Amino acid sequence: MLAKTDRKVLFKSPPTVFTDKLISQEARRSKALEEQKRRRAQKFESSRQLDAFADLNLGNSDDDGDLEDEPEIIREGVSGFVQMVTQPVENPSLSFDVHNHETVQSGKRRGKTRRKRIKAKPSKWADKCMYAELLEMNEEAHLWNNQSGDVTDGLPRDLEAAWVAVAPVPTGKRCLAVTHQSAGIVGISPNTTLRSRVLGKMLLPRFPSSLPPLTVLDCILDVNWRDNGIIHVLDVLKWKGQDVGDCETPFRFWWRDTRLAELPKPPLPSGNFSFTAPYTTAGTSSQNAGSSSNMHTSERERYRFPYPTSFVPIPYHTDTTLTSLSSFVIPMARSTREISVDIPVHVSPPEFTSHDMAVDGTHDSVASRSTTSVIAHVDSDGLLLYVSHASYEEGTSPLSCWIPNKAITERPEVPSSSEGHDSLLDVFQRCVMCSSVIF
Repeated sequence: MLAKTDRKVLFKSPPTVFTDKLISQEARRSKALEEQKRRRAQKFESSRQLDAFADLNLGNSDDDGDLEDEPEIIREGVSGFVQMVTQPVENPSLSFDVHNHETVQSGKRRGKTRRKRIKAKPSKWADKCMYAELLEMNEEAHLWNNQSGDVTDGLPRDLEAAWVAVAPVPTGKRCLAVTHQSAGIVGISPNTTLRSRVLGKMLLPRFPSSLPPLTVLDCILDVNWRDNGIIHVLDVLKWKGQDVGDCETPFRFWWRDTRLAELPKPPLPSGNFSFTAPYTTAGTSSQNAGSSSNMHTSERERYRFPYPTSFVPIPYHTDTTLTSLSSFVIPMARSTREISVDIPVHVSPPEFTSHDMAVDGTHDSVASRSTTSVIAHVDSDGLLLYVSHASYEEGTSPLSCWIPNKAITERPEVPSSSEGHDSLLDVFQRCVMCSSVIF
């Protein structure tokens, strides 16, 4: 399927290793997992610091007394013979030429270094996200009586026992949420930045959040974050300075959900709220149908979030049996997720007297911080599969597989539904159903 696509399609699609066509994805996955085990064992051995105890002893042995009868050898240095060596006569003209040559060479080096300094240094956050490969599937393997097992459908052999599914994966921009030490109040003082996946550049100015300092999260910035203020949390690399990326996948997801649930409710963005015109178009009203039950559409005004405020974890599923995948996980990967968020509403300031104004001016905060609960509809982009025993790995890795619910066609500008192409999620569902029938 992917062999017939052109360069534009391969550029838009998630990167899969096409250079090593002779090596299957299963073999590369096993190799990557063994490499992680080797690095983990090496890190564990280095933390024990056994080399520091290699030269230690309990004291002098019994054989040290035999060395006392040996004659003492006096060792002198060669500093006393330095004056006997004749100094070479220096040629003034030769030294001048050498000095000029060194000056020219140093000028050339200085010019090269000056040109090199023009190039910007890559960010330390560049390519730090664990980016999944497309799951390589062969649906035609089920059409033949494959008794020898030479032709496989591409599904992992241990899919039912050693994998974790993440669905529905929302549409949006992949990024890293990084928190820093701040001297102000948590939730009010700006302490969080968003870094792009490839270059590590800052996507938004630093903004406040309820996350603790020294925390790094793998996130997906919602495509409509200006309207709902949602940023989806996919994975956790570090929490309060503690490295969690070396842990296995189920523990990382459990840690993510537990710690995010303990965070206090984020305060609303401070300052003057900026409201736009009310919803008037039919498309907008249809997308937000049922979002506010207490207010009419004509009375509700759209609020634009200056930065994301809600860190929402993406659901994960440890039950990856073929029955659970076909009946629960795959349908969830096709569905639209509904998330309840609080959005400020425009409320006219109440009437007050000069006496009320002299008290403390609490009417300002009441008028500007009135909220309403809105149901945000988040579209799904597909399904992610993670190896259970794998740790978080930077860059593109076969230990995580991506199954989009949209077809990858030869003409990306044309909708896939008009050409009748099946998505990879459709192929994955058929392979799962065929495997469940065989077993």
